[in-house]
Amino acid sequence: MSDHSERNPMRAAQANMRPPPVRRFYSAANVREAGAKHELILDGRAARTPARNRLAASSRPLMERVAEEWARQGETLDPADMPLTRLLNAAIDGVASKMEETRAEIAAYAGADLLYYRAEAPEALAERQRLAFDPVLEWAEATLGARFNLAAGVIHVAQPPTTLGALRAAIDAFDEPAALAALSAMTTLTGSALLALAVARGALTPEEAWRAAHLDEDYQNEFWGVDAEAHERREARWREMEAAASALACQAR
Repeated sequence: MSDHSERNPMRAAQANMRPPPVRRFYSAANVREAGAKHELILDGRAARTPARNRLAASSRPLMERVAEEWARQGETLDPADMPLTRLLNAAIDGVASKMEETRAEIAAYAGADLLYYRAEAPEALAERQRLAFDPVLEWAEATLGARFNLAAGVIHVAQPPTTLGALRAAIDAFDEPAALAALSAMTTLTGSALLALAVARGALTPEEAWRAAHLDEDYQNEFWGVDAEAHERREARWREMEAAASALACQAR
């Protein structure tokens, strides 16, 4: 996972977006039409990304959600409470100029997807994986024409070239930076391009995909308990997942 994240253009852009706390410097946040796009306006002035690009997208519903994030801020801006803004910043400053690299990164996940690898034991975990993962693979076969090879354990299993081609075609269909950034975020957060595609296509809810991605972790937690710090990190990642799914839903409207 870490190797993927280091190469991911969206994550690289986000890594440069951790400035010190900023006091709120505006009163009103609105959305204004700007040619074929809609941009965030703060007190009548166009907002900018960390790289000084205009904070704008083709989807007005998406920008209205972004404006809501800015409007609800208190005296100090809280980046953790602005996941859509951070996603759009990454889309504009990182993904937009590296669309092919971003697609290739998602395709790399698809070649070694979480859903291909199954536990041999305990039987209860293997059954949970079957119930959660198999319907997604069946959906991908019926919708994308992809057939999969599965493996027990973590030893790499190669997928048929036709399957990899079908998955890459599905990924290539995301030709708008914000949508591709959202797909990339969901892929890295879940470790599964298939779960991300299923959410993007409406075959899974974000909550269903999130539970499937953390099935092994939740199984272990039943026996060993939940670590408070790990739970907090997972909640923060969920907010990113929810924002990415929301961005895709807005793009579809």
